[in-house]
Amino acid sequence: MKDEVSEYVEKQCSPQKEILRRTRKLFLKTLPGCKEEMRWGVPVFADGKFYAAAVKKGVNVGFAVKGLSKSESALFEGGGKTMKHVKINSLDDFDEKKLEKLIKLVNEKAVCSPGC
Repeated sequence: MKDEVSEYVEKQCSPQKEILRRTRKLFLKTLPGCKEEMRWGVPVFADGKFYAAAVKKGVNVGFAVKGLSKSESALFEGGGKTMKHVKINSLDDFDEKKLEKLIKLVNEKAVCSPGC
């Protein structure tokens, strides 16, 4: 599956490719040994708790939010009940410390049933 994730990342245009590379590296550093695979046409991490998707103007990094408090869920964008996201439109927008905190929060508290 890692080859499929690499293919997805490398076929993107700039700045999406560079943002996806940094995002992937951050997930693998923050959650050592986490499973990465392609699901829903995009890379997902930790059995679907997280995703990273190239979009027209950047990358959306998705997070499972089921199990988070209202205030914790408000840290993310989108109206989903089980998944929300953070938009990264350029490498200058890539806030590694903030993303790392969000990854740890969601990994610890969010509930993600199979196929979420």
